[in-house]
Amino acid sequence: MKLRRRSVLVLLLTPPLLARGAGIVGVRMWPARDYTRVTIESDTLLTATHTLVTDPPRLVIDLPGLTLDAALRELVGQVQADDPYVAAVRVGQFLPGQVRLVLDLKQPVLPQQFALAPVAAYRHRLVFDLYPTEAPDPLLALIREKEAAEAQAARAVRDALGELIARVDKPGLPAPAAPAASASPLRGTPRPPAPATAEEQRVVDRLVIVALDPGHGGEDPGAVGPSGLREKDVVLAIALQLRDRLNAVPGMRAMLTRDGDFFVPLNERVQKARRVQADLFVSIHADAFNRPEARGASVFALSTRGASSTAARWMAQKENAADLVGGVNLKVADTQVMRAMLDMSTTAQIKDSLSVGREVLQRIGQVGRLHKRQVEQAGFAVLKAPDIPSILVETAFISNPEEEQRLRDEDFRRELVGALTTGIRRYFAKNPPLARNRPL
Repeated sequence: MKLRRRSVLVLLLTPPLLARGAGIVGVRMWPARDYTRVTIESDTLLTATHTLVTDPPRLVIDLPGLTLDAALRELVGQVQADDPYVAAVRVGQFLPGQVRLVLDLKQPVLPQQFALAPVAAYRHRLVFDLYPTEAPDPLLALIREKEAAEAQAARAVRDALGELIARVDKPGLPAPAAPAASASPLRGTPRPPAPATAEEQRVVDRLVIVALDPGHGGEDPGAVGPSGLREKDVVLAIALQLRDRLNAVPGMRAMLTRDGDFFVPLNERVQKARRVQADLFVSIHADAFNRPEARGASVFALSTRGASSTAARWMAQKENAADLVGGVNLKVADTQVMRAMLDMSTTAQIKDSLSVGREVLQRIGQVGRLHKRQVEQAGFAVLKAPDIPSILVETAFISNPEEEQRLRDEDFRRELVGALTTGIRRYFAKNPPLARNRPL
């Protein structure tokens, strides 16, 4: 209670207080189901100590060498109602030259604190990642989501049949239209595209899981178009729509590595796909180049023998740098395990990746221009799951003014999602997945 009284008293002071020593450049919060990130950016390296307090749960952060200023106060207003971990933030001048932040928590958390050196447009960043004490089982969540959708669809059919029977018992009343056989089990999702060939009618003997990976997110905006469209936003919109289309396909389910505006390290994106035993990994991006005339979509697979072109090598280097911009806590990352996993990629995985890449490239070439008419290869870190066919799709050049506007257009995105869906379905029709070790 003493802590709360001090914080409130300082916030009521009328004269503006200026930072001494370190200058605060900005403060940001990135709430997500996976974790919530709090970032404090400054012109010099900050130090901090943090303490977890119970009853009620809260995280207390002390920042020495600072005097409260307007930038730090902005953190108070950045708490979102749907943040699963943070209920409120309080900030105050705890001691002369020491600011205290108090994060009122909705549930117990495991905080990780680390610093990031200046990179790209960022100065020094002090980061607090708040993780749940018990991580949910993503595969179980996916199965329960599927079961809930199927139960909802079954209820809709029963209700329609009940209404139909009631009207038959009462002649003279118009019978309701029978539900379409291909209606989606999820409300508001588009119908899946019609099968292109009889081969797509082959029965897959178990649930097919596709991991969709919208690139960048959170602290990492990705490429930014001439009019300000951010790569992280447009690829998330495409991935969400693609998830709905795939979920409407019988026997198929899609999982997103991120479903909101937060950062996921490259290695964690791969690990998420492996935790749900995904049958395919599709990373979605929007290309950029230093010349605005570059245009067209591309599809990439992994290469362990060097890039297939100079452009592919440059693209892989650019995408692999995402961890530096987004911010990875290297102290907790098991670098030995990560490096071993990324070196395990097999010839079979690359062969399958090229197969699905060709199916997807052929389809997206029907809705827009292609930058390259063959699947390119390079050492993308995000494609290095040793046991999952993996492709990276560059949907268009966001640095091209014309293609940036196409990426903004809902009709173009809908056509693009339809092409991706068809390519994925055709691949699995020709290559039914084998049984899993863990039955669904």
